[in-house]
Amino acid sequence: MSEFPWGDNVLDYIIGPQKADEFFGDYFERKALIIPRKDPGRYSDLLSIARIDHLLASHDFNGDSVDMARAEPQITRDQFILANGFADRGSIAHLYQEGATLILPQLHQSELVLKSFSRALEAELSCHVQTNIYMTPPNNQGFRTHYDDHDVFVLQVEGEKLWRIYDQTVDKPFRGEGFNIDRDEPGELVDEFVLKAGDAAYVPRGLMHDAQTQGEADSLHITVGLIVKTWADLMLEAVSEVALQHPEFRQALPPRYAHAEFDRSSAEAHFKTLVAKIAEEANLDNAFDLFVDNFIRSRPPYSEGALTGRGATAEPGAKFRLRPYIPWRLAEDGDRLVLITAGGELVFPASAEAGLDKVLDGEVFGQSAFEDAGEDEARKALDKLFGFGVVERVS
Repeated sequence: MSEFPWGDNVLDYIIGPQKADEFFGDYFERKALIIPRKDPGRYSDLLSIARIDHLLASHDFNGDSVDMARAEPQITRDQFILANGFADRGSIAHLYQEGATLILPQLHQSELVLKSFSRALEAELSCHVQTNIYMTPPNNQGFRTHYDDHDVFVLQVEGEKLWRIYDQTVDKPFRGEGFNIDRDEPGELVDEFVLKAGDAAYVPRGLMHDAQTQGEADSLHITVGLIVKTWADLMLEAVSEVALQHPEFRQALPPRYAHAEFDRSSAEAHFKTLVAKIAEEANLDNAFDLFVDNFIRSRPPYSEGALTGRGATAEPGAKFRLRPYIPWRLAEDGDRLVLITAGGELVFPASAEAGLDKVLDGEVFGQSAFEDAGEDEARKALDKLFGFGVVERVS
């Protein structure tokens, strides 16, 4: 049985009873999904208002790790950030009393349970996951109507929040293509719903929305952002690989191309030649493999227990297994094996192959799994896997 509050199925924890296949087929990147429940404690293991209060009192938040917002009147950062760049606890408390929303961006980077939750969802979706925390006092609104440039799950932890959804104005905006109040109109109101504690919602990027606390209790919700790679990203990588092989892609644009009288006919002919070369040689597998490896390497290693359990691998009879949600890919490099995993690459001799197969197959194993490599290499292999958080002890 899993030690995590989301069990062995993190997506079901978020959107259940909605089935994953239905979610990806009918809602993902298309339309909002609201999941009402009568389970107010569903997300209480992730965070609480009491925990936020403790963090504010005990942590020295800098300007990157805390923010505040209020629809009207708006707030400027100098109202709650000191001259040294750190948060002014007293001003934050006072502004919150006056209706401002407290925001803790990227809290998963410092809170282990949120980090573990994000890691599990990353393993499921193959995208970067971030958590931003929003705590709003009763009868107040943090942001005006807007859209986000990334898809989000909204997990209502405590209190209630009224959400309004408007006509979508931007279909799948690029990352960084943010809302502009002078350019983007919200359109007509198309849906209105209340998220209560334990409820969740999915809001695709580009969908106009706003939200405000409802009722007499403070509202706490976690916005889980999905930072995805797009087909445009993949195509750019594939084109870059072709360009590395053919110097004609790297030629300068024609001299005087910016002149009004420039004749583009020869440029158009060359452009069509390059497009044909891309169509002929662009390689999906090469670009995909690079994206897979970059995604795996960019995940933070799971280091909990690496220091306190540093002698665990030397204890007679100790047993281990692959840690849940650890991304990996095993590759060969001459006479060496390279395990691409969270945080980088781990290199092993070819004689460790049988042991690595047992590890990656999910078997419970001990140091003897690497006996083909010899006692010294077996110990080194196990120490490396444990130290980098790839495996965890089970006995």
